Amino acid sequence: MNMDMSQYLDVFLEESKEHLGSLNHKLLELEKNTSDLTALNEIFRAAHTLKGMSATMGFEDLADLTHHMEDVLADLKEGLLTANTTVIDILFKCFDRIQLMVDNIESTGTGSLDNKDLIKKLEGIKRGELTATMESDREYHELSTELPLTDRAAENSLDFNEYEMTVLKDADSKGFNIFHVLVHVDQGCVMKSVRAFMVYRAVEEDGEIIKSIPTAQDLDEGRFENDFELFIVTHLSQEDIQKNINAISEVTVSNIHAINIKSGLAMPVYFPDKDESKTNEDDISDNNDEAIASHKVRHTVRVDIERLDNLMNLVGELVMHKGRLEQIGATSKIGELNDTIEQIDRITGELQSVVMKVRMVPIEQVFNRFPRMVRDLAKELNKEVDFIMEGKETELDRTVIDEIGDPLVHLLRNAIDHGLELPEKREKLGKNRQGMVILRARHEGNNVYIEVEDDGLGVDVEKIKDRAIDRGLISAPEAEKMSVEEAINILFYPGFSTTDSVSDVSGRGVGLDVVKTKIEVLNGEIFIDSKAGVGTKFVVKLPLTLAIIQALMVSAQDEIYAIPLSNVDETTIITENDIKMIQNQEVIVMRGTVLPIYRLSSLLETPGVMASEKEMYVVVVRKSERQIGLIVDTLIGQQEIVIKSLGKILGGIPGIAGAIVAGDGNVRLILDVITLF
Repeated sequence: MNMDMSQYLDVFLEESKEHLGSLNHKLLELEKNTSDLTALNEIFRAAHTLKGMSATMGFEDLADLTHHMEDVLADLKEGLLTANTTVIDILFKCFDRIQLMVDNIESTGTGSLDNKDLIKKLEGIKRGELTATMESDREYHELSTELPLTDRAAENSLDFNEYEMTVLKDADSKGFNIFHVLVHVDQGCVMKSVRAFMVYRAVEEDGEIIKSIPTAQDLDEGRFENDFELFIVTHLSQEDIQKNINAISEVTVSNIHAINIKSGLAMPVYFPDKDESKTNEDDISDNNDEAIASHKVRHTVRVDIERLDNLMNLVGELVMHKGRLEQIGATSKIGELNDTIEQIDRITGELQSVVMKVRMVPIEQVFNRFPRMVRDLAKELNKEVDFIMEGKETELDRTVIDEIGDPLVHLLRNAIDHGLELPEKREKLGKNRQGMVILRARHEGNNVYIEVEDDGLGVDVEKIKDRAIDRGLISAPEAEKMSVEEAINILFYPGFSTTDSVSDVSGRGVGLDVVKTKIEVLNGEIFIDSKAGVGTKFVVKLPLTLAIIQALMVSAQDEIYAIPLSNVDETTIITENDIKMIQNQEVIVMRGTVLPIYRLSSLLETPGVMASEKEMYVVVVRKSERQIGLIVDTLIGQQEIVIKSLGKILGGIPGIAGAIVAGDGNVRLILDVITLF
C-alpha cells in the first residue's frame, strides 16, 4: 500500500530545521571540547532522528548521508574514534549538505543530491584513515542490579563503556529511574525495523535510551531476531514505560526490571522532557520526587504566521474603534456608555498585551545562526576569535526578528575582518592571540539594544578622513572641521570602504550604509563607540514592535500628526521672544543648551492658516545624540496607534513613517523623526 506522505511535509521540514539547529550548535560545542559527551550524544540523537524521518518520507539520499554520519558518531560515542579537527570539519560539511538538501526539499519538493564525496570521507573516518583510533582495551565497569538482566548477564554484571556508565551514575544521583527492558516483536511482523524505530520514539519522548542490544544501527536495518534489549533512563514509572511500549502494535514487553547502581562520577547529562527538545537543567533535582514534580510539560501549538498577522490586524482595528468610542463617550457624556467604554478599554488593553506577547520571539532564533558563520570566517581570515553571545533570551516582535538578521551579519563580518588583528600582530601589541567579539541584546524601556563589540584595532579617524577625501566624499577643509563622531559616521556613507583590496568578505563598498538603511526602515538607530587600539562597539536601537506604538498627537495648522513617543524627549512652551537667529537658523536656549527649532507646518508644507498664538508648543525630539524642537499648534495628547503602511507608491517619503486611521475615521500621518532630521 503506497501512502501519500506529502501531507506530512510541513511537519518534516519544521522538525528537520529544529534538529539542524541543534546539530549545528552541538557541533560547535564539540569542537571546543572534544570530550563533551553530552554534546556528542545530542549530535547522535539529531542525526538518528533525521535519518528516521528522511527514510519515512522517502528522501533516500538524505537518509543515506545521515546513516553514514550516525555510524561515525556511534564510534565516537563508543570511544573507538577521537573527534579531531579533520573529523569535526567533515561533520560540518555533512551538516551543510543536509541543510542544502532540506532547503531543496522545501523549495522543489525533492532532496536528491549526490553525496558520494562525503560518504567516502565518512567511511574513511570509520576505517581509521582520517583519525587516530583509540586503544582497544577500553575500561569497562560493573553494573549491579536488583534482578538478573538476561541469561547473558546471569553473573549480575554487564559491559558498559565509560560514557554509558557516566550517564547511568549521573541519572541515579539525580533520582531518575533506570530500567532494563526486554522487547519482543511478533514473529509474523513484516517490518521489524519500523517497530523498533517506533519503540525508540515512544521511549525517547519521556527518557533516554543509554544502550541497546543489538545496536541502534542493527535495529534500524532489521538485523535481529524477534527480541532486543534497552537500558532506559526516565522519570516515568515501570508501569508507564510498559504501557507506552505495549501500545505499539505487534510489540510487547517481555520483561522489565529496575536497576540500582552505586552513585559515582557526577556530570550534567541531558534528560529530555516530554514536550521539550532543549536541555533544562532546572528540571533535574536531587531526589526522585522533586525530579518528577519539576518536570512540567509545556503544551505548544504551531500556528501559521499569517494567522498571527491577521489577529494582530484585528486587534489593531479594535484599538482604533476603542479610540472612536472614547471620543463619542467624551462628547455625549452618557454615564452608562462611559462605564462600558472603561471595561472595553481594560479588555482591549489585556487582549493587545496577549497578542503582542504571542508575536514576541527570543532573539536566540537569529543569534544561533552566527557561531558557525564566525567560525568559518575566522578560519578563512586566519584569525582566532572568541565569540560570546549574551542576552539570547531577549524578545522582539516577529517582524523585527525577520529583518534584523542581515544587518547583524554585516556588523559581525565587519568586526572580524576590519576590527580584529591577526594573532601575530595582537601578540606584538601585547594582546591575547584570540580576539574577542561579543554579540549581546538587552531590553531598555520600549526598545531593544543589540551590541556588536570587538577588542581590535578601533576606528582610525584620520584614515577614514583621508579615504573619504580621496573618494571625493568630503573636502579637505570639511575634514579639518569634523569632530571625531562626525568622522566615524563617514563609515555609513554609501560606497565607503577602508579596505584596499576586494575580497569575498569586504571591499566592495556595500556594508555599513546598507546596515544603517535597513535599521532605519525598522524605525531603529545605530551608533558607533570606538577607541583606537582598544576596540569598537556598534549599538543598534530597535523598537520592541512595529505594529502598535504609543504616540504623541499634535496639530499643525489644519492637520493632525502622530509622533512616536520613543523619539520624544520632552515638550515645552515658548514665545516669539524666546526665539533667536544663528546663521539663519531659529534656535532657543534650553537649560543652557542651544536647540535648533523648526516649524512643523513649514517643514511639511501643511495647508491652512498659520496660528498667531503668543505662546507656542515645542516638541523636543531626538535622533542619536542630536535634538531638535518642532513647533506645533497644539498638543492633543498621548494615544496608542496602529501603524498602517502607505504602500509602494507613497512609501519612502522622507519624514513620514506611515499612517493611522483615527477614531473619527480620518487618516493621520505618522512622523518619521529619523528621516525628518
